[in-house]
Amino acid sequence: MKAKQINGQIVQYRRLPSTYTKSDGSVILNFRKADTATLEAEGFYDVVSDSYDPRVEELGSITWDADNSVFKRTKSNKTIQGTLSELKAEKIAKVKELANVELQKTDWYVVRNAEDSTKAIPSEIATERSDIRAKVEERETEVNALTTKKNVAKWTPILFDPPAIDLP
Repeated sequence: MKAKQINGQIVQYRRLPSTYTKSDGSVILNFRKADTATLEAEGFYDVVSDSYDPRVEELGSITWDADNSVFKRTKSNKTIQGTLSELKAEKIAKVKELANVELQKTDWYVVRNAEDSTKAIPSEIATERSDIRAKVEERETEVNALTTKKNVAKWTPILFDPPAIDLP
């Protein structure tokens, strides 16, 4: 992304114009493909911003950084609504929702066993269900160990860790 200061206002360009008329009236064709020196001679500079986490930060205005010859986008911390305990409760509820979805897949074994005790729940299903409930307790402990609203906001509700991928 590029930007240019025009009459004291910073104008952003997601895409540069294909042609550009310079102040002397001459026209630059294929302006989008112009080299950096040409763009900067016409006042078009890169817009840079530090990496930011949209869960807890928001991008602000663009300012000119004369020392580095770039436009910079500021960032600031978001105001996170709710108390620490409310945010934790929301994350824990999401984990429990994920667990419920997984448990529903094998609920019919439990119902069948409740209706007919001669139909046992297969041991691998019982183990899987137990693992799901244990993982909920583990995730709940993780959430409750968080001490700031920012850390709770950044915590992503998952039930099981994704499998590791071996790269060649």
